[in-house]
Amino acid sequence: MRRIMHQTTTAIHESMNASPTDLEEPIPFIRRRPVRLIIYAGLGLFVLLMVIWPLIAQLNDPDFQKHIAEHRVMVGMSKEQVLEAWGGPQTINTTFTKEGIRREEWIFEDWESAASVKHRYLYFEEGILNGGWFQGSGERLPTQSPSNPHSPKARP
Repeated sequence: MRRIMHQTTTAIHESMNASPTDLEEPIPFIRRRPVRLIIYAGLGLFVLLMVIWPLIAQLNDPDFQKHIAEHRVMVGMSKEQVLEAWGGPQTINTTFTKEGIRREEWIFEDWESAASVKHRYLYFEEGILNGGWFQGSGERLPTQSPSNPHSPKARP
């Protein structure tokens, strides 16, 4: 009897002393601490470069003279600098926010042919360029008038 009790006690102690890795499933690769640290470090470096890279470009050309000479615009330019780089826009749309901040949208049209035009849009806030986008070539097709236009008939 004593021998059975000793074996049971020994089995209980062995199961209690078993390491967690023996009882649990292995940790997935992505959840291992070194892997997470490498991923977080890579993401941090990416974000840091996304913030610092434009600042380095700004430091190399603080008054945008190199960009203007190459006919390029960059966020942070004034309206006068954009006018020097690209010339005047075809359309300027001006709005004001509730706080009284002046916003402008400048639209430039680049005609490739009589039927094809590209648009460039620049957005200013209080006279400083803060964004823009480029619309690719879009064919302007002539409007087709119907061969049998509808005309209302007078009622007698």
